Amino acid sequence: MQFPKLLAISALLLSVALPCSASSHSRRGPTSPKLNKRAKAPAKTAGQRSIDDNRASQIQASLIKSGYLSGEASGHWDAQTQTAMQKFQEDNGWQTKLIPDSRAIIKLGLGPTQDTNASTASTPAPGYLPK
Repeated sequence: MQFPKLLAISALLLSVALPCSASSHSRRGPTSPKLNKRAKAPAKTAGQRSIDDNRASQIQASLIKSGYLSGEASGHWDAQTQTAMQKFQEDNGWQTKLIPDSRAIIKLGLGPTQDTNASTASTPAPGYLPK
């Protein structure tokens, strides 16, 4: 009679001990610090973040000429220049960004220069006959 009693007690102890040993590893909650910390790469900034002083002077001079800015070109991209550029872009139906839109730069006369001849623009290409 001792053996079945001993077997029942051992089975009971074993069943109680197994769940404890299975949960002995630490569990992390959603806000606990990670165990394997990896160094994250710094976030890359996209696009232009500032305007060169020479370019700012050119833009300011064009905004003054267009009547969107008053005074003299300071060469610094300040709040007054930003406001004038945003107003210029808004008046042209473009998105008002902190950094000037390429269309605004072109319309201010500061875009890329193209060496096209006005006379060649109006003449048709060789071999083209208008109907």
